[in-house]
Amino acid sequence: MSQLFRISRNTIDLWLKRKAETGDYQPRPNQPPGNDHQITDWHKFREFVKVHGDKTQGEMAKLWDSPISQRTISRALKKIGFTRKKNLWLPRKGSKGKTRILEPINSSFPLNQWFI
Repeated sequence: MSQLFRISRNTIDLWLKRKAETGDYQPRPNQPPGNDHQITDWHKFREFVKVHGDKTQGEMAKLWDSPISQRTISRALKKIGFTRKKNLWLPRKGSKGKTRILEPINSSFPLNQWFI
C-alpha cells in the first residue's frame, strides 16, 4: 500500500493511530502556543501599583510575587494606563525647553532682586 501511493509506512501507521484515538483521519487543527502571561490578575496589579507606585519599575519587579522583569512591569503599567515617572531636569544650554521649565520659577522668584 505504501509503495502504491508512494508514502512511507510510518505515515500509514500514524494515520491508523490517529483513527484509533480520534475516530477520524483528519489532522488536528493548527493552534499556535499561547503566551504564559506573568500578570493575570489585573485588579491585584492595580492595587500593587497603588501601594508601590513611588518605586521604580525595577524595584516593583523585585517586589512582585513571582519572578518578573522590569520590561514586563513597564508593559503592564502601560496597559492599565499609568505613565512612566517624569524627571525634572534642565536640557542642555541653548535649548528651547529650558525657558519653558524656568518660566514658572522666575515668575515666583525674580532673579533681578537682591536680598540684603
